[in-house]
Amino acid sequence: MKKISVVVPTFNEEDNVEPMAKAISELFCNELKNYDYEIIFIDNDSQDTTRLKLRQICSNNSKVKAIFNASNFGWMRSPIHGLRQTSGDAAVLLCADFQEPVEMIPKFVKEWENGYKIVVGVKAASKESKLMFFLRSCYYNLIGKFATVQQIEHFTGFGLYDKKFIEVLRDLHDPMPYIKGIVSELGFKRKELTYEQQKRKAGKSKGSFWNLYDTAMLGITSYTKVFLRLATIGGFLCSGISLIIAIIFLIMKLIKWYDFPMGTAPILIGMFLIGAIQLFFTGLMGEYILNINVRVMDRPLVIEEERINFDETNKGL
Repeated sequence: MKKISVVVPTFNEEDNVEPMAKAISELFCNELKNYDYEIIFIDNDSQDTTRLKLRQICSNNSKVKAIFNASNFGWMRSPIHGLRQTSGDAAVLLCADFQEPVEMIPKFVKEWENGYKIVVGVKAASKESKLMFFLRSCYYNLIGKFATVQQIEHFTGFGLYDKKFIEVLRDLHDPMPYIKGIVSELGFKRKELTYEQQKRKAGKSKGSFWNLYDTAMLGITSYTKVFLRLATIGGFLCSGISLIIAIIFLIMKLIKWYDFPMGTAPILIGMFLIGAIQLFFTGLMGEYILNINVRVMDRPLVIEEERINFDETNKGL
């Protein structure tokens, strides 16, 4: 009997973990009864009663496992670590807030049985803020045009991954993995299924502006080169334009020495323009350097504090 692992990252999801565990268990008992399964909740140092409820769930169902991180290691690192700990023939990653429909799992499994090593969910529509969906679309269009690797639009990581892909994840030494790019880059046979993102069932969204910014910059600095090259090209253009303007001003001054006042306005405008351009690209270069620095340090994805319902032989990486 094949085994499906379901990984559910959590952070302050006290109202969602019990319904999620129940929904997944019922799904396998009814629609996927020919498959064995395990549910792995990986908690990112929740400050509410999430961990207490996970302990209760694990005590009542041995197929439910839990990993408690020693600290909050971010919403990109923790899910990858959870996938590395799976023991199934395939692993499904989905959020605990029910925005990603549990009902998609049988569809993922069906396509996996058809030979696809990766089956991902792509948002065709969303019940979230229209402004946020629009901004996400703009970001995907931007990175899609400039990335060295083809990106999957409106893909959050929700999907099914064959154990061969999981083995590759275990071998990757990347302390800041960008799963949206990794899925595209590694080249496994992939199927994309569309779904409508639902509203959060309970609790508040943890996707703050800075979390979204970190994700966006990680994608840009990991898979694009064009912005650094724009800095070089922009520097040449600004230098050329400045030289032409300087020559024009010099000629005009020589021709009309007394009638052509130089003034300070053009100088100030030019200084502020060049300064703004320099600051923008200096900050962008800083993001690239920060990305390199994090990877050079090669720190572990997470540090675990506790595991529940794991066998000693199933410690993952």
